[in-house]
Amino acid sequence: MLEKLTSTSKLLLISLLGAVFIIYINIAYFPWEYRYLAKEEQIPYTLFFIYRFFFFFILVWILLMFNLRKITTPVFKSRMGYTFIISGIAYLVYIGITFLFRYKADCFTGTLMFQFIVTWILTALIGHVSLLYTEKRRKEQEIESLKIENLQSRCDALTNQIHPHFFFNSLNGLTSLVRKKNEENTLAYVNKLSDVFRYILQSEKKGLVTLQEELTFVEAFQYMMEVRFANKLVFEILVPEDKLDHKIPVLSLLPLIDNVVVHNIIDSEHKMKISIWLNDQSELVVSNPVYPKIVQADTNGTGLKNLENRFSLLMNKQIRLENDRKHYVVILPLLK
Repeated sequence: MLEKLTSTSKLLLISLLGAVFIIYINIAYFPWEYRYLAKEEQIPYTLFFIYRFFFFFILVWILLMFNLRKITTPVFKSRMGYTFIISGIAYLVYIGITFLFRYKADCFTGTLMFQFIVTWILTALIGHVSLLYTEKRRKEQEIESLKIENLQSRCDALTNQIHPHFFFNSLNGLTSLVRKKNEENTLAYVNKLSDVFRYILQSEKKGLVTLQEELTFVEAFQYMMEVRFANKLVFEILVPEDKLDHKIPVLSLLPLIDNVVVHNIIDSEHKMKISIWLNDQSELVVSNPVYPKIVQADTNGTGLKNLENRFSLLMNKQIRLENDRKHYVVILPLLK
């Protein structure tokens, strides 16, 4: 139950155990010596024994407090020097009080000198080890903080790569509608485009989002695609409501949908259906039929590489691809 103790209580407990350890030889001999003392000597002897114990208990506590809270130097020799000075002063105080008890024979024994030396070295070592441990923890926290900052920077950079790529394709769609002079569809497209842009711009502040948020974004994007392709592109989304709180990297579905449009023929003879559902492993599956363009689009695969990197960074998981030339399937792991 040591974790429930306050810091001061821990020091008191350690000091108590330290005092017992240091004067253990006196504790062990106390019953034997007490037995052979005259009755008039037993009470003074007992009082002196109690005094000795509490003196070392208080001395250990003072030295620990000094080493743990006052000495901040990482130089072990300096710590030993400071602790030695306090221990030396304590030794002189102990001798002075001992003379009052008239136990002069106890003042300059090898046992007493050894006990003070042990107290000096033990408390200095505890203080130094504690400092090293604290410094190690501080450096670990700094490293962890730097890792998190680096991870966030990399994720932000990856997310920002999506923006120009998507904006370019969206403006192409808007241009197509303007040329057709369909004002109603153009206006609806612009309204939905603003909703989509808002989500994308807000994504800079997010890493993971719920599946509910991502699918809500897809619904707005879906309208744009259906207007743009005159309902030759449709979506089928089958995700149970109890799975909508699962997490996924923000903007995971955008590059997949965008790739469908970029790499496939979509016309009256090649109607495109993008299906989104959960498999038995509670992974998000995005699939579409493959209608390859005669002349493939000039792309460098940034969208998919970006997505793979973000899943690796944010979730430490990998996406999976399946392509049998009839259907293209992307499987995205989710975080519960």
